[in-house]
Amino acid sequence: MSDEQQDIRQDFGSAVNMTAKQLDEWLKSDESKSVGDKSDGESTGHASGRHIVKLLGKSRDDLTDGDYAHMRKVVGYVHRHLAQRPSGDVEDSRWRYSLMNWGHDPLKS
Repeated sequence: MSDEQQDIRQDFGSAVNMTAKQLDEWLKSDESKSVGDKSDGESTGHASGRHIVKLLGKSRDDLTDGDYAHMRKVVGYVHRHLAQRPSGDVEDSRWRYSLMNWGHDPLKS
């Protein structure tokens, strides 16, 4: 594994704070399906979440260049979206639901 891949895995591990099981269950919910751009039927975030579940189940040796590219995309999205946190209670917000589709629950410590 290259240093760059190691950095990507570390950043991805910090950005994604939901387990594969938690994310898989979340993606089945109506709330998960209610957010995001659905121009192709499934939102980008929801499709990303399904990919993240697969990534979390893979061993380091089985990760492809495409997997690392998606991990970078996830890290970028989570960081950008966290910077846009709305004021007030976010528990039942579209903002939180969108982040959760990308594997990050901002209310999880």
